[in-house]
Amino acid sequence: MPTQVALWSMSLAAETRRVAESHPFLVAALRAGVVNYTAAARFLEVDGETDAVATALRRYAEASPAYETESRDVRVTMKSEIGAVEPGTDDALLSLGGTAFGPGGGDRTGILVTGDVDAAALANIVQRLALEEITPLAAAVGDGSLLVIVERLEGANALRAVEDALENVPRTT
Repeated sequence: MPTQVALWSMSLAAETRRVAESHPFLVAALRAGVVNYTAAARFLEVDGETDAVATALRRYAEASPAYETESRDVRVTMKSEIGAVEPGTDDALLSLGGTAFGPGGGDRTGILVTGDVDAAALANIVQRLALEEITPLAAAVGDGSLLVIVERLEGANALRAVEDALENVPRTT
């Protein structure tokens, strides 16, 4: 039968994992091996001594799969003059609810990616755009295509950011 200290340690480790997993950037850093465990323990709001939380983080990192990235086989193009179109029409490149975007003289730019795309690629693109201080107006992925809609003047920078993001997509397995 486990001792009281062992039970406390297991629950502290479980709580540390739970709180760490609410911060995906921290989990990625733990998997990449680039974390100062003591600083991360101080960052997390876990009820326990900093050294014990740091130890739990270290063990969590050691048990996690290594952080790996992969380049995606894709074709990236930029489409100008994207604007609002009637949802459900053949012109709609992206449609969700009552909002749809497509070609037709609008003041937005679409970055269209075809090939090996999925939700992980889209997530990496959105993070990369955020680092570039570009806020997508809409984004979607499905059936071998991915589309990100940005303001017209952000198009060229968004294109470069998307291409860069697709060079290093984190592996999900």
